[in-house]
Amino acid sequence: MSESPKTDRRLDDISAWLTQLDSPKTLPDTLRAASADASFRRYFRVDTVDGGSLIVMDAPPPQENVRPFLQVADLFGKTGVTVPQVLAKDITRGFLLLSDLGSTTYLKQLSADTAHKLYLDAIDALILLQVQSRPGQLPEYDRAALHRELMLFPDWYVSKHLGARLNDAQTTSLNQVFDALLANNLAQPQVYVHRDYHSRNLMVLDKGNPGILDFQDALYGPITYDLVSLLRDAYIQWDEEMVLDWVIRYWERARRAGLPVSHDVDAFYKDVEFMGLQRHLKVLGIFARLYHRDGKDGYLNDIPLVMDYTRKTAYRYKEFTPLIKLLDTLDENTTKIGYTF
Repeated sequence: MSESPKTDRRLDDISAWLTQLDSPKTLPDTLRAASADASFRRYFRVDTVDGGSLIVMDAPPPQENVRPFLQVADLFGKTGVTVPQVLAKDITRGFLLLSDLGSTTYLKQLSADTAHKLYLDAIDALILLQVQSRPGQLPEYDRAALHRELMLFPDWYVSKHLGARLNDAQTTSLNQVFDALLANNLAQPQVYVHRDYHSRNLMVLDKGNPGILDFQDALYGPITYDLVSLLRDAYIQWDEEMVLDWVIRYWERARRAGLPVSHDVDAFYKDVEFMGLQRHLKVLGIFARLYHRDGKDGYLNDIPLVMDYTRKTAYRYKEFTPLIKLLDTLDENTTKIGYTF
């Protein structure tokens, strides 16, 4: 649990920092929580003297470093997508003052009536970002990084969360699944990858929709990654037919924009599926780690949806039969010992 505002030293430091700024002029007494995320970062909203509001990012060193955020904000902002403007910064202490993109996330606004327009806006913004991608601007989403993410599944979900130990045969078969995923992922065209392009990090805006947040971990990697994050979201689920329709609409727009996606839509959809499975396995591990290491139990509620995505995708491809068998075995074992999430 975080400290109360009365004993929160960093909040006091933020207030003093805002008071010292010549511009923009804020009202530090109006500081209030805006949001928090899965890291050590916190966000506060503060009113301005002219009646508006701004956002303060609190990224405490040494756990957090604002430099990647600053770099990616500049890089993405130049492409024409909507990201927060950096209005003031204290890099040493980890304080940033940002323009306010509002409080209406996609997750709050999405419904059967609004989804189609919101997702097409998000797809258009994604293509605008991708089509201007250049190598050498961001770290590469290479095999080592993708494999590290996959290992979160056995290390945190299987071992720590389920309390299970894989035998040699299971480890070998899981590694074969990982190899199949990585071979596909690394063969995909490379673009800028936000890495968390989903309903909690996209803001509904009247102009320039969507506003894009939480991009500081961006890399240069597989072209389908952000599309999967968007359409197979850990926090909201849509019918497979709708997802397929949006994938096809992305594919059509991407080809018109000159992005190097496969000319065959079935091959492209397979790329989406393989990338999705890599992400789902990673997210299962991350959600387990957030609970067991960081004490954030809210993410446990999202595990069943991510597991549903995992199973549905794995069932469709023979390469992933060993994964289905492993998941079935794990389910049987946890049922026998009466394990509950």
